[in-house]
Amino acid sequence: MHGTHNAPLTERPSEAVSTITRSQTLLLAASVGIIVTNLFAPQTLVGLIGPSLGAAASESGLVSMATLLGYAAGLFFLVPLSDLVENRVLVLRMLCAAALAATVASFAPSAASLLAVLFVLGAACSCIQVLVPVAASMAPPGQDGRVIGDVMSGLMIGILLSRPIASLVADAFGWRAFYGISAAALALLAILLGLTLPRRKPLAHTSYVGLIASLIGLLGQEPVLRRRAFTASLVMAAFSVFWTAVALRLSTPPFDLGQKGIALFALVGAGGAAVTPIFGRAGDRGFTRSATILCHLVLIAALGLAAWAGAAKAGGAWLPLILMGVSAVLLDIGVTGDQTLGRRAVNLLQPKARGRINGLFVGIFFIGGAIGSLLAGIAWAWGGWNAVCAAGAVFGVAALVVDWVE
Repeated sequence: MHGTHNAPLTERPSEAVSTITRSQTLLLAASVGIIVTNLFAPQTLVGLIGPSLGAAASESGLVSMATLLGYAAGLFFLVPLSDLVENRVLVLRMLCAAALAATVASFAPSAASLLAVLFVLGAACSCIQVLVPVAASMAPPGQDGRVIGDVMSGLMIGILLSRPIASLVADAFGWRAFYGISAAALALLAILLGLTLPRRKPLAHTSYVGLIASLIGLLGQEPVLRRRAFTASLVMAAFSVFWTAVALRLSTPPFDLGQKGIALFALVGAGGAAVTPIFGRAGDRGFTRSATILCHLVLIAALGLAAWAGAAKAGGAWLPLILMGVSAVLLDIGVTGDQTLGRRAVNLLQPKARGRINGLFVGIFFIGGAIGSLLAGIAWAWGGWNAVCAAGAVFGVAALVVDWVE
């Protein structure tokens, strides 16, 4: 355990809060699930958004990048405000900003205006990481882990369903309708949470600048945090490269899938997240390093299989499509396993700074995701699907090199 941080903090609730009810837990779980759909939905909409706004193929990845980059910025610069500002007020302001940004996105006239507003939307969606501590503060003594697990299950379901839901909505009503529906959902959440969330006002003996400076101190103090966040960012980059470009590949021969087909593909690929408990238990039993190496090897193999499946040009599409689906599942296994092991490792570091450490970890790996989304469009325009898979594999190999150096 290290000494004091750059900005020591103490916290107490301004008012006693009642024990969280089952309905409140479900509302918080549904809230984070709905909010997080805005982060991953653009990955399956790039094939529609880019052409409709006159963006070049090499610029298509910017759509997905903008939201992820905004989310990372929110984690670094907005979420720390939860140590200074009354949490219900902060959540409601961020949700209102997200609803307004989604509304503007549904009417965006150009690619440049859409990118700007998606960055704002992503930043406002970082209120997810404010809601989780609020849920924990409402939990009965000794049951905070159960409550957090329930709320985080909503987050995982939202991530899994975001791409297929976005594809189905876009297929029926167009991509702008997705953001219109999202704006309405976010506004409804703001109303419901405004009526149900308790007040939670921490008392921090520091300024906002001091709070942000403490993040830099934590990153410098914890080599495990630096290493795990770095490999997580590399893996997330590979994940974003694949999922940003796979919709483009599946819409061309021999697959020729529409938005409904792409939605079903995304739903099948999400099955890899079911292995999360396995990797968590592996970490508990002391197999963190070996399990992490396995995750990165699986990720590299998945991208190799995806390249092979995507090489099909004509003839029967069923076998290549099945192989592409298997590669998506394997990719999600590798990414989910790495994230699970990484979260476990960093959460063991400094209990008093767990929130800020989690913010750093999540923020850094979302930067990797944003970079991957950007490179997906460039790789697709430059060398097609093979270049996309090669770019993802490079990130996987880099993560594996970090494993061996460790």
